[in-house]
Amino acid sequence: MRTIGLIGGMSWESSAEYYRLINQRVRDQLGPLRSAQVLMYSVDFGPVEQAQHAGRWDDAALILEDAARRLQAGGADCVVLCTNTMHLVAPRIEAAVSIPFLHIADATAAAALEAGTLTVGLLGTAFTMEQDFLKSRLAAQGLTVLVPDAEERKAVHRIIYEELCAGAISDASRQVYQRVIQTLAARGAQAIILGCTEICLLIQPEHSALPLLDTTALHAQAAVGFALQGTGIATTL
Repeated sequence: MRTIGLIGGMSWESSAEYYRLINQRVRDQLGPLRSAQVLMYSVDFGPVEQAQHAGRWDDAALILEDAARRLQAGGADCVVLCTNTMHLVAPRIEAAVSIPFLHIADATAAAALEAGTLTVGLLGTAFTMEQDFLKSRLAAQGLTVLVPDAEERKAVHRIIYEELCAGAISDASRQVYQRVIQTLAARGAQAIILGCTEICLLIQPEHSALPLLDTTALHAQAAVGFALQGTGIATTL
């Protein structure tokens, strides 16, 4: 089994979900007493969040490059960045190490295409919804990506940073997301990408009229697939 290297802490709420999903999937694949070989370097989210909102992406990249190097030095066989937004600097992280970097958009696009879903709605931070680092990678793999309007994006972003990253879950915020999902469905979305690793804490399949593409679960699945590659164990859904 290969060792999975996780860059976590953005926020630790979703990093804990990555750890749970990865180990649960390995247990399901290999047996009840089996678990994943995992290294996690969990950063302090405060300086990263400050750099994000100040537009100091180089500063944020330096933090994550260092985390990736530490994982490689510790024996990790791959790097998994446990956040959508910071994939904005994915090329910097990938260049900092010689081990594979498993991109969250690739796992998501593969699942969408396998399901025959070509038009997707994207929910995430304002950075993810408004910039092209994730949308363009999804589009390059054949997907049409729809995002909420400006006011909806503002609400989705606020709930992520002020509530979900702090572990706060509320029915009122869930209803906000449900209304946004309904609007995206009316515009032609066939599925919704939960493009922030905290959104799965708020929105589950029973809360959505459309199928969900949960980037956290799909990324964790891809990590397990990499870890078990060559072991003769099936790693399908």
